[in-house]
Amino acid sequence: MLTRRLALAAVVALAPVASAQDLGAQSADLIVTNARIYTVDENRPMVEAMAIRDGRVVFTGPARGAMTLRGPGTQVLDLHGRTVIPGMIDSHVHLLNLGNSLRNVDLVGTTSYQDVVARVAERARDTPAGAWVLGRGWDQNDWGDTRFPTHDALSRAVPNHPVVLTRIDGHATLVNAAAMKAANLTAQTQDPSGGRVERGAGGSPTGVLVDRAMGLVSRVVPPMSREQTKEAVQAAIKEMNRWGLTSVHDAGVGRGVIDVYEEVAREGRFDIRDYVMVANDDDAINHYLQRGPQSGLYEGRLWIKAIKISADGALGSRGAALIEPYADDPSNTGLALVPSGRVKDVASRALRGGFQLNVHAIGDRANRTVLDEFEQALTDNSVADHRFRIEHAQIIHPDDVPRFAILGVIPSMQASHQTSDMYWAVNRLGPTRVLGAYAWRSLLNSGVIIANGSDLPVERTNPLISFMASVSRQDARGWPAGGWHPEQRMTRDEALKSMTIWAAYASFMENDIGSLSPGKHADFVVLDQDIMRVPPDLILNTNVLATYLGGRAVYQKPLP
Repeated sequence: MLTRRLALAAVVALAPVASAQDLGAQSADLIVTNARIYTVDENRPMVEAMAIRDGRVVFTGPARGAMTLRGPGTQVLDLHGRTVIPGMIDSHVHLLNLGNSLRNVDLVGTTSYQDVVARVAERARDTPAGAWVLGRGWDQNDWGDTRFPTHDALSRAVPNHPVVLTRIDGHATLVNAAAMKAANLTAQTQDPSGGRVERGAGGSPTGVLVDRAMGLVSRVVPPMSREQTKEAVQAAIKEMNRWGLTSVHDAGVGRGVIDVYEEVAREGRFDIRDYVMVANDDDAINHYLQRGPQSGLYEGRLWIKAIKISADGALGSRGAALIEPYADDPSNTGLALVPSGRVKDVASRALRGGFQLNVHAIGDRANRTVLDEFEQALTDNSVADHRFRIEHAQIIHPDDVPRFAILGVIPSMQASHQTSDMYWAVNRLGPTRVLGAYAWRSLLNSGVIIANGSDLPVERTNPLISFMASVSRQDARGWPAGGWHPEQRMTRDEALKSMTIWAAYASFMENDIGSLSPGKHADFVVLDQDIMRVPPDLILNTNVLATYLGGRAVYQKPLP
């Protein structure tokens, strides 16, 4: 019955009211009532009703108060006790990559290399010979043999198509012989700065390319057409709306893709609020610095006022830059992806141009280096409210934890990474260093906020996976009992804030979104159970019944 009511959207007022002309000008477009509404507004954290006019919240409180704004054209949505939260914000996504992953070979959840090969071979059978086959999501840590694979089995099974398979973290690819031939990748090919070609006997490439080495093959993959890009963008937005996301922070986007975003937004088909981080490319950075910070373009759909740099690789592919060597690879301390001084230089330019700088740093060495260069830039360019961020901040040396608060740096972290990585993280880091991994409580206690997210398509789109991980530090099966290093858990209130108002603050959007407060955009989600009260093991059973952006439904759960 609820979904039918959501589909119908309202019950129209039954009788005229005195001063109808005045009321018509002031009445609400939509009243949501009979609900448990978590507003994330400190002044009124829980209400039963809210009223919306022109896409913004105009009232929250008791139903009696909301109904005073009911006019002849007002729709009334009775939720029969269901739960409402502000539209969820994912603070670190790759929007176009998500759209691409929806049409490429899905390798997430594969339990063996043989499974990967089988899925790719199946796709190749329906693909014209010579056409490229792309996929994403493999993770050798989930296989019985956790070593990196070699291309041999893949090349035998798919000899007539160049194949590029991106690891789940986006920091390594597996390619077959046809792809290596197309790229002229041989034993004589040198490792690029910040990258590594995995090699076998005689220096021959094994097919795995780590970090900057991925470009050796990706540069010859045929680019998508503009129409294909637009289709992928809209597919990604539709998928995110389905899971209750109304805003995302889009990490490392090139100028050409931003142009597509603007085109789609101008057409009125960009149903999400996207805080875009410009990719680490000097031409793009100079273009947007010259253009100046852009906020709320196209009816609040696009913000372009941040820059993103990647300082190191990922832990799963042993590219995260560590102070001491990997516990399971003593000759390796990871990869630095940018030269010394690059972060300081871009940070200084960002501060002078009114832009935010957000830097990917996973390893403790990368985090320390970024904090050092942030500090140098801030010393030379004093700005009170810069809100610089470190994206991921996964492994932090204890000495560096308080520096986030001291420097005013926001850790943008993905709680779902902890539950994905906990099975093998201790193997990479050892029992002592792992205590500084995914250290949410240590950071919160130091006086900072955390902006939560998923890094999708690295993790699944569902933001409640990160919510559950934040409060339980357990996987979907409830493992381990009591949680993985449970002393680092968040409270439910903190977890909700990390994906609403704190995430909004981390993107300078707290005056527009992040809470259901009068004056803000009416972005909200209807859930079929109360995530703030159900046992942790039931959180992931929660369904999104509807997602509203600016008071308009952009997703409704289909009727059975």
